[in-house]
Amino acid sequence: MTTDANSSDRMIKLPEVISMTGLSRSSIYLLIKKGNFPPQIKLSTRSSGWLSKEINSWLESRPRGSQN
Repeated sequence: MTTDANSSDRMIKLPEVISMTGLSRSSIYLLIKKGNFPPQIKLSTRSSGWLSKEINSWLESRPRGSQN
């Protein structure tokens, strides 16, 4: 169902965001609070995720060699 054209629009969960960014859970939520990271999207009462294209855009906007 997912094609290469829209695979960047898929929802990803926190473990994958951590893997993609190299950031810890607490660092991600701190950056969200500061407005420096894409906020999660509420999927249900107990679930949230991120659009992979938003995480990829955030990664591309980061200066090379930056950790935070």
